[in-house]
Amino acid sequence: MTNDLMTRTASPGFATPLNDLSYAVTSDEDRCVYRHRLSIPAQMRFSCSKSFAVEVTDLSLAGFACDALLEAHKGTICWLTLPGLGAMEAEVVHHGNSGLGCAFKNMLNLAVLNHFVSKYSAKD
Repeated sequence: MTNDLMTRTASPGFATPLNDLSYAVTSDEDRCVYRHRLSIPAQMRFSCSKSFAVEVTDLSLAGFACDALLEAHKGTICWLTLPGLGAMEAEVVHHGNSGLGCAFKNMLNLAVLNHFVSKYSAKD
């Protein structure tokens, strides 16, 4: 399957920039954005609640998956804090037995994504 929306790099582990797409288009198509398997200790918080520890297991420019097993319905707003960064707003897009999948309100910066990919890549 060829995807003209983005170019993938031949060098494994690093993301490549999307063509000039708006976040609205990219977030709706986030399954086409390359997703990196990672293991990042992080903090998550929902509105009117305290933060709790999670492990981010999947990260892309558009969103993330984590091991939070709390029931959170689609559309629930949350904030993710990755090591060294401030809290980033996201929205729950799915939940299941393996955790939550969320879409960032604002796309992650490519340099930030590459930093986390190089530092926290999951060991298979």
